[in-house]
Order: sequence, then structure tokens, then C-alpha cells
Amino acid sequence: MNSGRIAVIPARGGSKRVPRKNLRPFAGRPMIGYAIGVAQRSGLFERIVVSTDDAEVAAVARTLGADVPFLRPAELADDFTPTVPVIAHAIRACAELGWHARLACCIYPAVPLLQPQTLADALALLEAGDAPYAFPVLAYRAPIQRALRRDLNGRSAPLHPEYMQTRTQDLPAAFHDAGQFYWGRAEAWLAGTPLHADACTLVCDEGSVVDIDTEADWALAEALYKVRRAADAVNAADEVSA
Repeated sequence: MNSGRIAVIPARGGSKRVPRKNLRPFAGRPMIGYAIGVAQRSGLFERIVVSTDDAEVAAVARTLGADVPFLRPAELADDFTPTVPVIAHAIRACAELGWHARLACCIYPAVPLLQPQTLADALALLEAGDAPYAFPVLAYRAPIQRALRRDLNGRSAPLHPEYMQTRTQDLPAAFHDAGQFYWGRAEAWLAGTPLHADACTLVCDEGSVVDIDTEADWALAEALYKVRRAADAVNAADEVSA
């Protein structure tokens, strides 16, 4: 049952670092198509809603099967608007149409590597407890307690000198937001509850996530996508021959 669960894909038209990122073709389809597609394939959602301020994004999203029942107001579409108010606005706008959300999942539009099972696993975490949100994280490769800073002359200093003599194996692991999606309870979104304060987290492997903010990120995502497609083809062939 997917009753009361909606996906909200926030997709502005004004991406700065990778222009028109959400519509740019990636492996033959608009980038936003991967977010819409993974939500559709998951079978987890009653509605898949794209929140955008851009008429072209809205038109493409509709052709791909998403709902675009409103255009996002300008005050929620600048470079400084955080995620929570955008999703809260979408929940309220959907409620006015009779689409009442119990849970809302914010899926960012540039997630070509995201798989339906990851969405399902994070949903299971959320529903198993009482946390306001659930989202994927990645482990830092190196201990963040050993991070360095550089001054204007390029000279180094430890950010946390108290940890410089601590053995690596004695330092706690640290994680960062994977930047793919957030499951959340409607009341948490509407109350403006911060995303990272007390959420359930799902640890993902590095090869399943690329935060696409630069052309180099884009190229890396394309390479990983091709590797995944090749692996999927091999697995499918093995299943046929088994």
C-alpha cells in the first residue's frame, strides 16, 4: 500500500554550476527523468509531484508521468531557499487538491544512480521508529578529526588538534549526507523540523552516489552509470542462462 505517501522532486530551472542541469540529457534522457523513474519503479508513492518554478521543467516532467499541479513561487526558488520550506509548500499545495500526505519523500532531481530498493530500505527505517526523517549517508574516507585548514599563505594547522595523537582506529566513524533523498513525516516537514538533527540514516556505498555540482561530477556519474548498466546486463544474462 502506498496510501498517504508522496514523492516531491524539487527541480528549479536556474541551476548555476551545471546550467539547466535538471533537463540536460544524461545517457539519452533528461536528468530529471531518473528521479521520476526511480519513484515510479519503486511503487511506494500515491503521487509523484515535481515542484518547479520553470515552465519547461514542468512540461518535461508531465511528459515523463509526474504531476505538476502548481508552479513554485519565486520566494521559494532562489539560490538560498533550503529544502524543508520547499517540501512543506508542496505538501500544503497537494492537500488543497485533496492529496493528503502522511509521509513525503524529497527526491533530488539529479540522482541517476539511485535505486528503488534504497528508497524502500530508508522507508522501512522511518516506519520502524519515531524519527522525523530518514535519509542515506556516506562514510568519510578519512577521519574528519584529522582534518587540516590552510591559511592565506598555504600553511597548515589541524582543525582539531586534540585528536592529532589519537590512533585512527580509536576515532569514531563520521558520515555525511548523500544528497539523494529524504523521507519525512508530513508533520515534521510542516513544522520546519531540521533534517539532520535526529534522523534515521542508511549507509550507502560510494559507487551508488554522486553529488552532481560540477562538470567533473557529471562525467563521473556518467562513468558509474555505464558501469552499472554493464553489470546489470551481465547479471541478466547469467539469470537467463542459469
